[in-house]
Amino acid sequence: QNADTAKQLTVTQQSQEEVARVKEQLAFQVEQVKREAEMKVSHHAKQVRGRGHRIHPNPHHKSLSYRMACVEISAQVETLHAEKEVLRRSVSEKECELLSTRGLIEEKELQLSQEAEKATREIHELQGRLQEKSNQEQKLQQKLLDEQFGILQETVREAEGILRDAMSKLDDPLHVRCTSSPDYLLSRAQAALESTDALENGHAQYVASMAAAAGLVGALALFAHLVADTIVNGSATSHLAPTDHADRLTETCRDCGQQSLDYLGELKDKQTLGCAELGDVKQALRGVLQLAQELRPKSLDIKQEELGDMVEKEMASTSEAIEDAVRRIEEMMSQARNKSSGVKLEVNERIANSCTDLMKAIRLLVMTSTNLQKEIVESGRGAATTREFYAKNSRWTEGLISASKAVGWGATQLVESADRVVLHMGKYEELIVCSHEIAASTAQLVAASKV
Repeated sequence: QNADTAKQLTVTQQSQEEVARVKEQLAFQVEQVKREAEMKVSHHAKQVRGRGHRIHPNPHHKSLSYRMACVEISAQVETLHAEKEVLRRSVSEKECELLSTRGLIEEKELQLSQEAEKATREIHELQGRLQEKSNQEQKLQQKLLDEQFGILQETVREAEGILRDAMSKLDDPLHVRCTSSPDYLLSRAQAALESTDALENGHAQYVASMAAAAGLVGALALFAHLVADTIVNGSATSHLAPTDHADRLTETCRDCGQQSLDYLGELKDKQTLGCAELGDVKQALRGVLQLAQELRPKSLDIKQEELGDMVEKEMASTSEAIEDAVRRIEEMMSQARNKSSGVKLEVNERIANSCTDLMKAIRLLVMTSTNLQKEIVESGRGAATTREFYAKNSRWTEGLISASKAVGWGATQLVESADRVVLHMGKYEELIVCSHEIAASTAQLVAASKV
Protein backbone atom coordinates (compact mmCIF):
# COMPACT_ATOMS: atom_id res chain seq x y z
CA GLN A 1 0.00 0.00 0.00
CA ASN A 2 2.95 2.37 0.64
CA ALA A 3 4.20 1.64 -2.87
CA ASP A 4 0.78 2.51 -4.38
CA THR A 5 0.69 5.78 -2.45
CA ALA A 6 4.19 6.72 -3.61
CA LYS A 7 3.23 5.90 -7.19
CA GLN A 8 0.11 8.06 -6.91
CA LEU A 9 2.18 10.98 -5.58
CA THR A 10 4.58 10.62 -8.52
CA VAL A 11 1.69 10.68 -11.02
CA THR A 12 0.26 13.77 -9.28
CA GLN A 13 3.58 15.60 -9.52
CA GLN A 14 3.86 14.73 -13.22
CA SER A 15 0.31 16.05 -13.82
CA GLN A 16 1.17 19.32 -12.08
CA GLU A 17 4.27 19.71 -14.22
CA GLU A 18 2.24 18.99 -17.41
CA VAL A 19 -0.42 21.59 -16.45
CA ALA A 20 2.27 24.20 -15.76
CA ARG A 21 3.88 23.47 -19.13
CA VAL A 22 0.52 23.81 -20.98
CA LYS A 23 -0.17 27.05 -19.12
CA GLU A 24 3.17 28.51 -20.19
CA GLN A 25 2.58 27.45 -23.81
CA LEU A 26 -0.88 29.11 -23.91
CA ALA A 27 0.45 32.33 -22.37
CA PHE A 28 3.28 32.36 -24.90
CA GLN A 29 0.88 31.80 -27.81
CA VAL A 30 -1.44 34.64 -26.65
CA GLU A 31 1.49 36.98 -26.25
CA GLN A 32 2.79 36.02 -29.69
CA VAL A 33 -0.64 36.67 -31.30
CA LYS A 34 -0.79 40.09 -29.63
CA ARG A 35 2.67 41.00 -30.88
CA GLU A 36 1.87 39.86 -34.43
CA ALA A 37 -1.37 41.90 -34.44
CA GLU A 38 0.37 45.00 -33.17
CA MET A 39 3.16 44.57 -35.70
CA LYS A 40 0.69 44.22 -38.61
CA VAL A 41 -1.34 47.27 -37.52
CA SER A 42 1.81 49.32 -37.08
CA HIS A 43 3.13 48.21 -40.48
CA HIS A 44 -0.07 49.06 -42.32
CA ALA A 45 -0.33 52.41 -40.54
CA LYS A 46 3.16 53.30 -41.70
CA GLN A 47 2.28 52.35 -45.26
CA VAL A 48 -0.84 54.50 -45.16
CA ARG A 49 1.04 57.49 -43.79
CA GLY A 50 3.74 57.06 -46.42
CA ARG A 51 1.27 56.98 -49.25
CA GLY A 52 -0.60 59.92 -47.79
CA HIS A 53 2.57 61.97 -47.79
CA ARG A 54 3.20 61.06 -51.38
CA ILE A 55 -0.29 62.12 -52.38
CA HIS A 56 -0.63 65.28 -50.26
CA PRO A 57 1.97 67.39 -52.20
CA ASN A 58 -0.59 67.93 -54.91
CA PRO A 59 -3.89 68.26 -53.01
CA HIS A 60 -5.63 70.17 -55.71
CA HIS A 61 -4.98 67.60 -58.35
CA LYS A 62 -7.32 64.68 -58.14
CA SER A 63 -6.23 62.32 -60.72
CA LEU A 64 -7.29 58.81 -61.39
CA SER A 65 -4.22 57.46 -59.68
CA TYR A 66 -5.07 59.39 -56.56
CA ARG A 67 -8.55 57.96 -56.41
CA MET A 68 -7.23 54.50 -57.02
CA ALA A 69 -4.73 54.98 -54.24
CA CYS A 70 -7.47 56.13 -51.90
CA VAL A 71 -9.60 53.15 -52.80
CA GLU A 72 -6.65 50.85 -52.28
CA ILE A 73 -5.83 52.46 -48.95
CA SER A 74 -9.46 52.21 -47.86
CA ALA A 75 -9.50 48.56 -48.85
CA GLN A 76 -6.31 47.98 -46.93
CA VAL A 77 -7.69 49.80 -43.90
CA GLU A 78 -10.83 47.72 -44.01
CA THR A 79 -8.71 44.63 -44.39
CA LEU A 80 -6.64 45.72 -41.44
CA HIS A 81 -9.78 46.38 -39.42
CA ALA A 82 -11.07 42.95 -40.36
CA GLU A 83 -7.77 41.33 -39.46
CA LYS A 84 -7.74 43.36 -36.29
CA GLU A 85 -11.22 42.11 -35.46
CA VAL A 86 -10.17 38.55 -36.24
CA LEU A 87 -7.10 38.98 -34.10
CA ARG A 88 -9.19 40.55 -31.35
CA ARG A 89 -11.60 37.63 -31.44
CA SER A 90 -8.67 35.22 -31.53
CA VAL A 91 -7.10 36.97 -28.56
CA SER A 92 -10.46 36.91 -26.79
CA GLU A 93 -10.84 33.21 -27.53
CA LYS A 94 -7.29 32.54 -26.39
CA GLU A 95 -7.96 34.54 -23.23
CA CYS A 96 -11.14 32.51 -22.65
CA GLU A 97 -9.21 29.33 -23.26
CA LEU A 98 -6.53 30.61 -20.91
CA LEU A 99 -9.13 31.42 -18.25
CA SER A 100 -10.73 28.02 -18.77
CA THR A 101 -7.34 26.38 -18.62
CA ARG A 102 -6.50 28.33 -15.49
CA GLY A 103 -9.77 27.14 -13.98
CA LEU A 104 -8.94 23.58 -14.91
CA ILE A 105 -5.44 24.05 -13.57
CA GLU A 106 -6.74 25.45 -10.31
CA GLU A 107 -9.29 22.65 -10.09
CA LYS A 108 -6.58 20.12 -10.88
CA GLU A 109 -4.24 21.73 -8.38
CA LEU A 110 -6.97 21.61 -5.75
CA GLN A 111 -7.66 17.98 -6.59
CA LEU A 112 -3.97 17.16 -6.50
CA SER A 113 -3.60 19.01 -3.22
CA GLN A 114 -6.49 17.06 -1.74
CA GLU A 115 -5.06 13.82 -3.05
CA ALA A 116 -1.65 14.73 -1.66
CA GLU A 117 -3.19 15.49 1.73
CA LYS A 118 -5.11 12.21 1.58
CA ALA A 119 -1.96 10.35 0.60
CA THR A 120 -0.08 12.04 3.43
CA ARG A 121 -2.77 11.03 5.90
CA GLU A 122 -2.72 7.48 4.56
CA ILE A 123 1.06 7.39 4.82
CA HIS A 124 0.91 8.58 8.43
CA GLU A 125 -1.85 6.07 9.15
CA LEU A 126 0.12 3.25 7.52
CA GLN A 127 3.25 4.27 9.39
CA GLY A 128 1.26 4.23 12.61
CA ARG A 129 -0.12 0.78 11.83
CA LEU A 130 3.34 -0.43 10.88
CA GLN A 131 4.75 0.87 14.15
CA GLU A 132 1.89 -0.69 16.07
CA LYS A 133 2.44 -4.02 14.31
CA SER A 134 6.16 -3.80 15.01
CA ASN A 135 5.43 -3.16 18.69
CA GLN A 136 3.03 -6.11 18.77
CA GLU A 137 5.64 -8.35 17.17
CA GLN A 138 8.20 -7.24 19.73
CA LYS A 139 5.74 -7.93 22.55
CA LEU A 140 4.93 -11.37 21.11
CA GLN A 141 8.62 -12.14 20.70
CA GLN A 142 9.29 -11.09 24.27
CA LYS A 143 6.31 -13.12 25.46
CA LEU A 144 7.68 -16.16 23.59
CA LEU A 145 11.08 -15.69 25.21
CA ASP A 146 9.48 -15.32 28.65
CA GLU A 147 7.39 -18.45 28.12
CA GLN A 148 10.42 -20.43 26.96
CA PHE A 149 12.38 -19.25 29.99
CA GLY A 150 9.40 -20.11 32.22
CA ILE A 151 9.26 -23.65 30.81
CA LEU A 152 12.98 -23.99 31.41
CA GLN A 153 12.60 -22.82 35.01
CA GLU A 154 9.79 -25.31 35.65
CA THR A 155 11.99 -28.08 34.27
CA VAL A 156 14.91 -26.93 36.42
CA ARG A 157 12.74 -26.95 39.55
CA GLU A 158 11.46 -30.43 38.69
CA ALA A 159 15.03 -31.64 38.11
CA GLU A 160 16.11 -30.17 41.45
CA GLY A 161 13.29 -32.03 43.18
CA ILE A 162 14.32 -35.32 41.55
CA LEU A 163 17.96 -34.87 42.56
CA ARG A 164 17.15 -33.83 46.14
CA ASP A 165 14.88 -36.85 46.53
CA ALA A 166 17.69 -39.11 45.30
CA MET A 167 20.21 -37.46 47.64
CA SER A 168 17.87 -37.96 50.59
CA LYS A 169 18.23 -41.72 50.06
CA LEU A 170 21.89 -41.44 51.05
CA ASP A 171 20.82 -40.80 54.67
CA ASP A 172 17.51 -42.69 54.70
CA PRO A 173 17.52 -45.62 57.21
CA LEU A 174 14.82 -47.43 55.23
CA HIS A 175 17.10 -47.44 52.20
CA VAL A 176 19.84 -49.32 54.03
CA ARG A 177 18.34 -52.69 53.09
CA CYS A 178 18.29 -51.82 49.38
CA THR A 179 21.24 -53.18 47.45
CA SER A 180 22.59 -52.97 43.93
CA SER A 181 25.47 -54.39 41.96
CA PRO A 182 28.58 -52.52 40.79
CA ASP A 183 27.84 -53.59 37.20
CA TYR A 184 24.41 -51.95 37.27
CA LEU A 185 25.88 -48.84 38.90
CA LEU A 186 28.44 -48.72 36.09
CA SER A 187 25.69 -48.79 33.46
CA ARG A 188 23.72 -46.01 35.21
CA ALA A 189 26.74 -43.76 35.75
CA GLN A 190 27.88 -44.26 32.15
CA ALA A 191 24.40 -43.35 30.86
CA ALA A 192 24.36 -40.24 33.07
CA LEU A 193 27.80 -39.21 31.80
CA GLU A 194 26.69 -39.65 28.18
CA SER A 195 23.57 -37.56 28.82
CA THR A 196 25.77 -34.55 29.60
CA ASP A 197 26.71 -34.31 25.90
CA ALA A 198 23.08 -33.80 24.88
CA LEU A 199 22.66 -31.35 27.77
CA GLU A 200 25.65 -29.29 26.60
CA ASN A 201 24.29 -29.22 23.03
CA GLY A 202 20.85 -28.13 24.22
CA HIS A 203 22.42 -25.46 26.43
CA ALA A 204 24.48 -24.10 23.52
CA GLN A 205 21.39 -23.95 21.29
CA TYR A 206 19.40 -22.09 23.94
CA VAL A 207 22.19 -19.57 24.54
CA ALA A 208 22.40 -18.95 20.77
CA SER A 209 18.62 -18.54 20.43
CA MET A 210 16.59 -18.17 23.62
CA ALA A 211 13.43 -18.99 21.66
CA ALA A 212 14.61 -22.61 21.24
CA ALA A 213 14.43 -24.23 24.68
CA ALA A 214 13.07 -27.62 23.59
CA GLY A 215 16.47 -29.29 23.29
CA LEU A 216 17.65 -28.03 26.68
CA VAL A 217 14.38 -28.95 28.43
CA GLY A 218 14.40 -32.51 27.09
CA ALA A 219 18.09 -33.00 27.91
CA LEU A 220 17.57 -31.64 31.44
CA ALA A 221 14.78 -34.11 32.18
CA LEU A 222 16.87 -37.08 31.02
CA PHE A 223 19.97 -35.81 32.83
CA ALA A 224 18.12 -35.39 36.15
CA HIS A 225 16.61 -38.89 36.02
CA LEU A 226 19.89 -40.59 35.10
CA VAL A 227 21.94 -38.73 37.73
CA ALA A 228 19.28 -39.46 40.36
CA ASP A 229 19.31 -43.13 39.32
CA THR A 230 23.10 -43.13 39.65
CA ILE A 231 22.93 -41.63 43.16
CA VAL A 232 20.26 -44.10 44.35
CA ASN A 233 22.09 -47.12 42.94
CA GLY A 234 25.39 -45.78 44.25
CA SER A 235 23.89 -45.66 47.73
CA ALA A 236 22.43 -49.16 47.30
CA THR A 237 25.79 -50.50 46.07
CA SER A 238 27.59 -49.01 49.06
CA HIS A 239 25.46 -51.12 51.43
CA LEU A 240 27.28 -54.28 50.30
CA ALA A 241 30.69 -52.66 49.82
CA PRO A 242 33.63 -52.58 52.25
CA THR A 243 33.53 -49.68 54.71
CA ASP A 244 36.22 -47.61 53.01
CA HIS A 245 34.73 -48.00 49.55
CA ALA A 246 31.22 -47.52 50.90
CA ASP A 247 32.12 -44.17 52.51
CA ARG A 248 33.95 -42.95 49.42
CA LEU A 249 31.11 -44.02 47.13
CA THR A 250 28.49 -42.32 49.33
CA GLU A 251 30.44 -39.05 49.43
CA THR A 252 31.12 -39.17 45.69
CA CYS A 253 27.40 -39.66 45.00
CA ARG A 254 26.61 -36.79 47.35
CA ASP A 255 29.15 -34.57 45.58
CA CYS A 256 27.69 -35.59 42.21
CA GLY A 257 24.23 -34.54 43.36
CA GLN A 258 25.48 -31.24 44.80
CA GLN A 259 27.43 -30.36 41.65
CA SER A 260 24.33 -31.10 39.58
CA LEU A 261 22.23 -28.85 41.83
CA ASP A 262 24.83 -26.08 41.49
CA TYR A 263 24.65 -26.39 37.71
CA LEU A 264 20.84 -26.20 37.80
CA GLY A 265 21.10 -23.15 40.05
CA GLU A 266 23.13 -21.35 37.38
CA LEU A 267 20.39 -22.08 34.84
CA LYS A 268 17.85 -20.26 37.03
CA ASP A 269 19.58 -16.88 36.64
CA LYS A 270 19.77 -15.16 33.24
CA GLN A 271 23.07 -13.57 34.25
CA THR A 272 24.82 -16.91 34.86
CA LEU A 273 22.84 -19.08 32.43
CA GLY A 274 25.19 -18.44 29.53
CA CYS A 275 28.34 -19.49 31.42
CA ALA A 276 26.95 -22.62 33.15
CA GLU A 277 29.29 -25.59 32.70
CA LEU A 278 29.14 -29.33 33.45
CA GLY A 279 32.83 -29.91 34.12
CA ASP A 280 32.44 -30.58 37.87
CA VAL A 281 29.41 -32.81 37.27
CA LYS A 282 31.35 -34.90 34.76
CA GLN A 283 34.26 -35.23 37.15
CA ALA A 284 31.95 -36.46 39.92
CA LEU A 285 30.33 -39.01 37.58
CA ARG A 286 33.75 -40.27 36.54
CA GLY A 287 34.53 -40.71 40.24
CA VAL A 288 31.42 -42.88 40.63
CA LEU A 289 32.46 -44.90 37.57
CA GLN A 290 35.92 -45.47 39.00
CA LEU A 291 34.60 -46.65 42.38
CA ALA A 292 32.05 -48.92 40.70
CA GLN A 293 34.84 -50.41 38.61
CA GLU A 294 36.87 -51.06 41.75
CA LEU A 295 33.90 -52.79 43.40
CA ARG A 296 33.24 -55.16 40.51
CA PRO A 297 33.89 -58.84 41.33
CA LYS A 298 37.41 -59.83 40.39
CA SER A 299 37.01 -62.91 38.22
CA LEU A 300 40.74 -63.51 38.39
CA ASP A 301 40.49 -64.21 42.12
CA ILE A 302 38.54 -67.36 41.31
CA LYS A 303 39.82 -69.89 38.87
CA GLN A 304 37.44 -70.39 35.99
CA GLU A 305 37.32 -74.13 36.56
CA GLU A 306 36.00 -73.44 40.08
CA LEU A 307 33.04 -71.31 38.96
CA GLY A 308 30.82 -74.31 38.24
CA ASP A 309 31.49 -75.76 41.69
CA MET A 310 30.74 -72.40 43.29
CA VAL A 311 27.35 -72.20 41.55
CA GLU A 312 26.37 -75.60 42.88
CA LYS A 313 27.64 -74.72 46.35
CA GLU A 314 25.77 -71.41 46.44
CA MET A 315 22.53 -72.97 45.24
CA ALA A 316 22.89 -75.71 47.87
CA SER A 317 23.70 -73.11 50.51
CA THR A 318 20.61 -71.13 49.53
CA SER A 319 18.44 -74.23 49.84
CA GLU A 320 19.89 -74.93 53.28
CA ALA A 321 19.25 -71.33 54.36
CA ILE A 322 15.63 -71.64 53.28
CA GLU A 323 15.21 -74.97 55.09
CA ASP A 324 16.73 -73.44 58.21
CA ALA A 325 14.37 -70.47 57.90
CA VAL A 326 11.36 -72.81 57.74
CA ARG A 327 12.53 -74.63 60.90
CA ARG A 328 13.05 -71.37 62.73
CA ILE A 329 9.56 -70.21 61.77
CA GLU A 330 8.08 -73.42 63.19
CA GLU A 331 10.04 -72.97 66.43
CA MET A 332 8.93 -69.36 66.58
CA MET A 333 5.29 -70.40 66.25
CA SER A 334 5.64 -72.92 69.07
CA GLN A 335 6.98 -70.22 71.36
CA ALA A 336 4.26 -67.80 70.27
CA ARG A 337 1.50 -70.28 71.11
CA ASN A 338 2.90 -70.68 74.61
CA LYS A 339 3.32 -66.95 75.27
CA SER A 340 0.42 -65.40 73.32
CA SER A 341 -3.31 -65.78 73.07
CA GLY A 342 -6.32 -64.18 71.48
CA VAL A 343 -5.76 -61.54 68.82
CA LYS A 344 -1.98 -61.46 69.28
CA LEU A 345 -1.77 -65.19 68.73
CA GLU A 346 -3.92 -64.92 65.61
CA VAL A 347 -1.73 -62.12 64.20
CA ASN A 348 1.46 -64.03 64.99
CA GLU A 349 0.10 -67.18 63.36
CA ARG A 350 -0.80 -65.25 60.22
CA ILE A 351 2.67 -63.74 60.08
CA ALA A 352 4.27 -67.14 60.55
CA ASN A 353 2.02 -68.80 57.99
CA SER A 354 2.78 -66.05 55.45
CA CYS A 355 6.50 -66.45 56.07
CA THR A 356 6.19 -70.24 55.73
CA ASP A 357 4.31 -69.93 52.44
CA LEU A 358 6.89 -67.45 51.20
CA MET A 359 9.76 -69.78 52.12
CA LYS A 360 8.07 -72.67 50.33
CA ALA A 361 7.64 -70.52 47.22
CA ILE A 362 11.29 -69.45 47.39
CA ARG A 363 12.40 -73.07 47.81
CA LEU A 364 10.35 -74.03 44.75
CA LEU A 365 11.90 -71.12 42.85
CA VAL A 366 15.42 -72.23 43.78
CA MET A 367 14.69 -75.80 42.72
CA THR A 368 13.19 -74.64 39.43
CA SER A 369 16.11 -72.30 38.86
CA THR A 370 18.55 -75.15 39.49
CA ASN A 371 16.76 -77.39 37.00
CA LEU A 372 16.63 -74.56 34.46
CA GLN A 373 20.36 -74.00 34.80
CA LYS A 374 21.02 -77.68 34.22
CA GLU A 375 18.88 -77.58 31.07
CA ILE A 376 20.71 -74.49 29.84
CA VAL A 377 24.08 -76.10 30.49
CA GLU A 378 23.11 -79.37 28.81
CA SER A 379 21.66 -77.64 25.74
CA GLY A 380 24.43 -75.10 25.35
CA ARG A 381 27.65 -76.78 26.36
CA GLY A 382 27.85 -79.12 23.34
CA ALA A 383 30.97 -81.22 23.64
CA ALA A 384 32.31 -79.09 26.51
CA THR A 385 32.06 -80.09 30.16
CA THR A 386 29.82 -78.38 32.70
CA ARG A 387 32.78 -76.58 34.25
CA GLU A 388 33.94 -75.38 30.84
CA PHE A 389 30.46 -74.04 30.07
CA TYR A 390 30.36 -72.10 33.36
CA ALA A 391 33.88 -70.80 32.71
CA LYS A 392 32.97 -69.71 29.18
CA ASN A 393 29.93 -67.82 30.49
CA SER A 394 31.66 -66.40 33.55
CA ARG A 395 29.54 -63.22 33.72
CA TRP A 396 26.34 -65.29 33.79
CA THR A 397 27.88 -67.59 36.40
CA GLU A 398 28.86 -64.65 38.62
CA GLY A 399 25.31 -63.33 38.33
CA LEU A 400 23.92 -66.67 39.49
CA ILE A 401 26.25 -66.71 42.49
CA SER A 402 25.33 -63.14 43.45
CA ALA A 403 21.59 -63.78 43.04
CA SER A 404 21.74 -66.97 45.12
CA LYS A 405 23.53 -65.16 47.93
CA ALA A 406 20.94 -62.38 47.85
CA VAL A 407 18.03 -64.85 48.12
CA GLY A 408 19.61 -66.73 51.03
CA TRP A 409 20.45 -63.51 52.86
CA GLY A 410 16.92 -62.16 52.30
CA ALA A 411 15.32 -65.32 53.70
CA THR A 412 17.50 -65.13 56.82
CA GLN A 413 16.68 -61.46 57.37
CA LEU A 414 12.96 -62.11 56.94
CA VAL A 415 12.97 -64.79 59.63
CA GLU A 416 14.91 -62.57 62.03
CA SER A 417 12.52 -59.67 61.47
CA ALA A 418 9.49 -61.93 61.95
CA ASP A 419 11.00 -63.29 65.16
CA ARG A 420 11.47 -59.77 66.53
CA VAL A 421 7.91 -58.80 65.58
CA VAL A 422 6.43 -61.87 67.27
CA LEU A 423 8.46 -61.16 70.40
CA HIS A 424 7.31 -57.50 70.28
CA MET A 425 10.89 -56.33 69.77
CA GLY A 426 10.54 -55.24 66.14
CA LYS A 427 8.28 -53.26 63.83
CA TYR A 428 6.01 -54.35 61.02
CA GLU A 429 7.88 -51.99 58.70
CA GLU A 430 10.91 -54.27 58.97
CA LEU A 431 8.84 -57.15 57.60
CA ILE A 432 7.70 -54.95 54.72
CA VAL A 433 11.27 -53.97 53.86
CA CYS A 434 12.43 -57.60 54.03
CA SER A 435 9.56 -58.66 51.78
CA HIS A 436 10.56 -56.06 49.21
CA GLU A 437 14.17 -57.19 49.45
CA ILE A 438 13.19 -60.82 48.83
CA ALA A 439 11.03 -59.77 45.87
CA ALA A 440 14.01 -57.95 44.37
CA SER A 441 16.47 -60.78 45.00
CA THR A 442 14.14 -63.44 43.58
CA ALA A 443 13.62 -61.31 40.48
CA GLN A 444 17.40 -61.07 40.21
CA LEU A 445 17.64 -64.86 40.48
CA VAL A 446 15.04 -65.34 37.74
CA ALA A 447 16.90 -62.95 35.46
CA ALA A 448 20.27 -64.51 36.29
CA SER A 449 19.01 -67.99 35.43
CA LYS A 450 18.89 -67.02 31.75
CA VAL A 451 21.96 -66.82 29.58
